[in-house]
Amino acid sequence: MSIQAGAHCLEKAQGGRGVLLGGVPGVAPAKVVILGGGVVGTNAAAMALGMGADVVILEKSTDRMEELVARFGAGLKTLYSTLGCVEEECAGADLVIGGVLIPGAAAPKLITRKMLKDWKNGSVLVDVAIDQGGCAETSRPTTHADPTYVVDGVIHYCVANMPGGVARTSTFALNNATLPYALAIADKGYKKALLDDIHLRNGLNVYRGKVTYKAVADVLGYPYEPAEKALAA
Repeated sequence: MSIQAGAHCLEKAQGGRGVLLGGVPGVAPAKVVILGGGVVGTNAAAMALGMGADVVILEKSTDRMEELVARFGAGLKTLYSTLGCVEEECAGADLVIGGVLIPGAAAPKLITRKMLKDWKNGSVLVDVAIDQGGCAETSRPTTHADPTYVVDGVIHYCVANMPGGVARTSTFALNNATLPYALAIADKGYKKALLDDIHLRNGLNVYRGKVTYKAVADVLGYPYEPAEKALAA
């Protein structure tokens, strides 16, 4: 959905640069820079490439970059993410997608206020990481009713709970992903279901007053206890 929202914001009527994501014969497509090659970044790349954009993903894992190139082919560019690379690539972008995530913790601030002065006027930042605090210093949560604001000529789209904009699709997708866990809890009881399934167990944050997710414990300054140990007590 980040690409869909970003493409709309790039339209002149929305305050954007008036750029068509895929371009037309004789006119270059938009440049899309995606920060992070995880779930958000992968889906953003699929959408942007499908629309004909010039796409680059900035990522720190070389293994992940190899997986992305194997999936999308030579049409996708990947670069190792450094501060200098973020500055340079974002300055030349029409659309930047902030898809970085540290599970359970605040998103790293990869984009500073100072960087925006070098960005194209009317370019767009879609900060998908806003639910975890955002990956830009200038990001603040917005709503579907009032989704954007402008800082230094850059349109910021920072809607919290972006899937709420496509509620029917996102509800079915969420049901598909969570139903097996709900059935396991109903059949086995929560404790055995957690002990039997590492994926379900990885979603446990607090158990009987003990913080069982390390990133949450670190951010909040609480003692951490592994879920396996807490559940065995």
